[in-house]
Amino acid sequence: MELSTIIYYVIGLFLLYIAGIILVWPIKKIFKLIGNGILGGLTLFLFNTIGKYFGLGIAINPLNAIIVGLLGVPGVVLLLILQIII
Repeated sequence: MELSTIIYYVIGLFLLYIAGIILVWPIKKIFKLIGNGILGGLTLFLFNTIGKYFGLGIAINPLNAIIVGLLGVPGVVLLLILQIII
């Protein structure tokens, strides 16, 4: 093989590697957001189920769903703190 062919193969593999990194990074972020949303939703459901015995509850509306979906369990804690303060 000629040296130029080997160089082209190396450049092609490098570009393929870069393209793979670019495509995998957003998928990791999406999976993290989905995981946060599921965990936060379960926490919100459990809090509302247990909290009704103590007179506490967090309304489920689009704004609260977005907060819990993005932040997960800390979002539920944030909503609880805001509910107590306000």
